[in-house]
Amino acid sequence: MTALYAFLTADFLGTATWLWLAFLGIVLALLIFDLGVLHRDQHEIEMRESLLLYGGYFSVGVLFGVWVWFELGAQSALEFYTGFLVEQSLSMDNVFVMAMIFGFFAIPRRYQHRVLFWGIIGVVVLRAIMIGLGSALVKEFDWILYVFGAFLLLTGVKMLFARQETHPDLANNPVLKFIRRHIRVTDDLHGAHFFVRQKPAGQNKALLYATPLFLALVLIELADLVFAVDSVPAIFAITQDPFIVYTSNIFAILGLRALYFALAALMHRFVYLKYALALVLIFIGGKIFLHGFIGKIPPLLSLGVTFGLLAGGVLLSLFKTRDHQPEATRE
Repeated sequence: MTALYAFLTADFLGTATWLWLAFLGIVLALLIFDLGVLHRDQHEIEMRESLLLYGGYFSVGVLFGVWVWFELGAQSALEFYTGFLVEQSLSMDNVFVMAMIFGFFAIPRRYQHRVLFWGIIGVVVLRAIMIGLGSALVKEFDWILYVFGAFLLLTGVKMLFARQETHPDLANNPVLKFIRRHIRVTDDLHGAHFFVRQKPAGQNKALLYATPLFLALVLIELADLVFAVDSVPAIFAITQDPFIVYTSNIFAILGLRALYFALAALMHRFVYLKYALALVLIFIGGKIFLHGFIGKIPPLLSLGVTFGLLAGGVLLSLFKTRDHQPEATRE
């Protein structure tokens, strides 16, 4: 028992091991309940179910923040909530890309949840690697925070003054071309399978083929990696605690993936959200440079400014597009 207690209370990246294990246990339980109970059968997720599922994930994230408050203090909890909010907001653009990928491969709605679910597994691993590397860099070279801050400022200004949206050319995506050159891929979907065995013409032996569902999964993981380049430095600009950075990231992404089916049909309404996100990035990046002049900005103020900018962008968008008709969704 003494050895077990020592292990659970040992420091891992600045936080007790048992807190990390508790977090991973919560995430694992959520994923098992999601796929094993709620979505054991393949079915189309309608807006109501998407909102309810998001409400569940969001509630768990909020309650986790309360737990952080009791275990690590008010400042850590406020930093968690700020990171949680910023990550969800910055990942909104990813919804556009995911919808484009599903449309490009003609993935029916009843199979899209399966792709998003397994994509979460990749996110948990990839974000852990990126945040681990970021944490090591910040610990070893404290000036790297100014690099993050400058990157966020430039990204925010570029986003603020960009005149048109750029859409990825999926047909000429180099990763997609590489996979097609080196892996056998079927032309059609095979239900919810990522891989199937087929006998090529003139052969008796069945060979393993990837399906378009697998290609969609790979591109969605790649898209998340690209978007993480913005979001991970943004969270590090809020806090350098790896536990807060990682947990806020994962809870935000869990909720956003659940909300995808509702957002995909409504994203055309959020026309001013991009400008609100740009101002958030400028604010977060500017905090780093202001630290040397006015000291650290209180976490509660950071949370309030971030929430105010994002809420303003959403409300203004909904008001300005109140007469717009919803776009048709793929069946």
